[in-house]
Amino acid sequence: MVSDRGEVPKGSAEIFFRKVKFWKDDGEGDAPPVFNADGVNYFHVKDAGLLFVATTRVNVSPSLVLELLRRIARVVKDYLGVLSEDALRKNFVLVYELLDQIIDFGYVQTTSTEVLKSYVFNEPVVVDSSQLGPAGIFMAKRMPVTTITKSVVANERGGRKREEIFVDIIEKMSVTFSSSGYILTSEIDGTIQLKSYLTGNPEIRLALNEEVSIGRGGESIYDYGSSLGSGAVILDDCNFHESVHLDSFDVDRTLTLVPTDGEFPVMNYRITQEFKPPFRINALIEEAGPFKAEVTIKVRADFPSSIIADKILVQIPLPTYTTRVSFELEPGAVGNTTDFIEANKRMEWGLKKIVGGSEHTLHAKLTFSQESHGNITKEAGPVSMTFTIPMFNASRLQVKYLHITKKSKSYNPYRWVRYVTHSNSYVARL
Repeated sequence: MVSDRGEVPKGSAEIFFRKVKFWKDDGEGDAPPVFNADGVNYFHVKDAGLLFVATTRVNVSPSLVLELLRRIARVVKDYLGVLSEDALRKNFVLVYELLDQIIDFGYVQTTSTEVLKSYVFNEPVVVDSSQLGPAGIFMAKRMPVTTITKSVVANERGGRKREEIFVDIIEKMSVTFSSSGYILTSEIDGTIQLKSYLTGNPEIRLALNEEVSIGRGGESIYDYGSSLGSGAVILDDCNFHESVHLDSFDVDRTLTLVPTDGEFPVMNYRITQEFKPPFRINALIEEAGPFKAEVTIKVRADFPSSIIADKILVQIPLPTYTTRVSFELEPGAVGNTTDFIEANKRMEWGLKKIVGGSEHTLHAKLTFSQESHGNITKEAGPVSMTFTIPMFNASRLQVKYLHITKKSKSYNPYRWVRYVTHSNSYVARL
């Protein structure tokens, strides 16, 4: 822990760790991003399994501190190439120097990777990307692994720097289904993120769908075709990075900018118009006797078979008097895991991957310590689901082309455009 003003006790790092670690044991779920202990305010964000923490005794804006921590995480990732415990350990001196330049006596100076390059001179120690595992490599099948995890400040072997640029369309989806399967609420929080490895910072032009419109018009974008098909894309609202020029955005939906070093959001947007959710969840819980009940969960993937979702986890809280759960998977099920978390009275169903168009079913038999009284559905649920779907975006927002101003006729940098959808709050009521 770096102490800039010495106003918090030396053991605050240990206090924070114990508070967060044992928060669940107190039956209160995960620790909130902001909490107070012994007069010290603790703020933290989690990124790639790492906790970035700030402490103060002063009454400051939580939003400000949390945004600062996210930007610090982004700067560290820009320099190290990847966020991992091993990378931080091997680059401790560099990270300490970065923090020293970002914050001076408790006051923020800059979080710009471009500006920090003039003051930070330590070279990052590159971590072997093969040690990251499949979860740490985003879309590795579609591009070289080294391009995903390399630093924006370090040169490659031979002292040369590979000219390339990444554009990621990342969407976080929130959907609530009724007990009969109807969509009650739906929302997409999206961002177009850019990471540049171009020398000389040439101007780039990034074109979106011409059908993009901003502001609710009462229309629906519900479509049973491909997520990357044509059609209107209606954004409720959006905002742009300060470096983006919008001179021609109203005419042809083109964004012009000179990208700085590092990763930054070019555009953030929000959609609450009706869209086709990638998964349908059907869940049923029924009494099967005085001290027994049965749960059936069906998950159907409503996207093309060429797309594969991964890291799927389905959870459902059970009645507090549940003592035992036995699971029954469908025949031929591969890569499935099931568990009953007795401390929280919650059952979990994990699936390694789901291919588009497929359907998966889980049956579970519950044993109770007492007879249930009244409606059992009120004592269980709702079903929640987390997932990641590479190369899919329900909003159908697309990057039509990415033009880079040429320095010479032979200048032709690599361009990578990637799509990914994450679940934010994906819930089905019983």
